Amino acid sequence: MNQSNAPIQIKPKDYKSAIKPVWCPGCGDFAVLNAITKALAFLELPKEDVALISGIGCSSRIAAYTSVYGFHGVHGRALALAAGLKAAREDLTVLVAGGDGDGLSIGGNHFIHACRRNMDMTYIIMDNRVYGMTKGQASPTTAPDWGDSKLTPGGTGIRPFQPAGLALSAGASFIARGFTGDPNGLARMLVAAIEHPGFSFIQVLSPCPTFRPEQMNWKHHVQAFEEETSSDPLLAAQRIQADDGMSTGIIYQEDVPVFQPGNGGAPGDAVRFESEFEI
Repeated sequence: MNQSNAPIQIKPKDYKSAIKPVWCPGCGDFAVLNAITKALAFLELPKEDVALISGIGCSSRIAAYTSVYGFHGVHGRALALAAGLKAAREDLTVLVAGGDGDGLSIGGNHFIHACRRNMDMTYIIMDNRVYGMTKGQASPTTAPDWGDSKLTPGGTGIRPFQPAGLALSAGASFIARGFTGDPNGLARMLVAAIEHPGFSFIQVLSPCPTFRPEQMNWKHHVQAFEEETSSDPLLAAQRIQADDGMSTGIIYQEDVPVFQPGNGGAPGDAVRFESEFEI
């Protein structure tokens, strides 16, 4: 029998694990999972060459739903874990995923320093403007007049973060905003982010049908940016500030030096590393 020498085509489903997602029906995070697996399949990345690191929250469950290397970390520390991994294993494609609470509240300091450090990894924040897993509290991206509850009577009264603007001012070299209602467009955006040399940040508008059902109307408001991607931070800042937060596309991209600290030895040289701590 003749054996074909044609390469085996990797399919998106090959990057999914056997664990079924427990997100609420209609959650936008399903589309993010599909977009990630489509992007990895398009790039034909071997599963053993990819790592997906996440924090805590509904969206951070995503690491368990893929078949690549994964680490489900603690609240707000996903970027710190990912940076350590990338420093030790420069050869890996490192993806980081989390929510607006995980990444911009307790993880906010890690976020701004990850942007300015510009290590070669991709960070995806699934932004639903609410803490979903802990039953609907206001998050750093929640509007000041939303969330009339015992915790925030009358709303928070606090202006929300602008994730794209925060990333730009902190020094991220690739900034984009996507929407789960356009999973194919989001997959293409992820491909561009992964291929970009440096820290890539994607804010994904991901509706929460349980605690923010009004967000299901986002599909009627989301539109593409009219302007092309800019490498000028001033122009990018003007685009971000003039927008209502519902426009999608790659906002800013610039090639700047990528930070990769020296390993101090060959990867996996645990014996040598332990010897440095001997007394």
